[in-house]
Amino acid sequence: MPNKEDILDLYFMDARCKLIDIAAFLDRLDRHEGNTDFRYEGFNQALNAMQNPGAVPRAQAVLEALSDHSEEPIPKATIQGAFGAPRLEINN
Repeated sequence: MPNKEDILDLYFMDARCKLIDIAAFLDRLDRHEGNTDFRYEGFNQALNAMQNPGAVPRAQAVLEALSDHSEEPIPKATIQGAFGAPRLEINN
């Protein structure tokens, strides 16, 4: 069974690359004008969930932050795909 150092040896560079991609994405948003939408808020909630997962695994906390927990189906789909984050009411 691998130990923590083995996991770091195997996955650190990949995780580092993804973290830099996320930082670049956020920098790109900061450099441009205009309002954000529910996806930005969902993304920030997922980042917070990753850092403060509580009693659940981090991956589960992030997935739950980005999941639509509504139980009532919508009458008709407006697109054929997902948004990647639940629609939230935000004030911008």
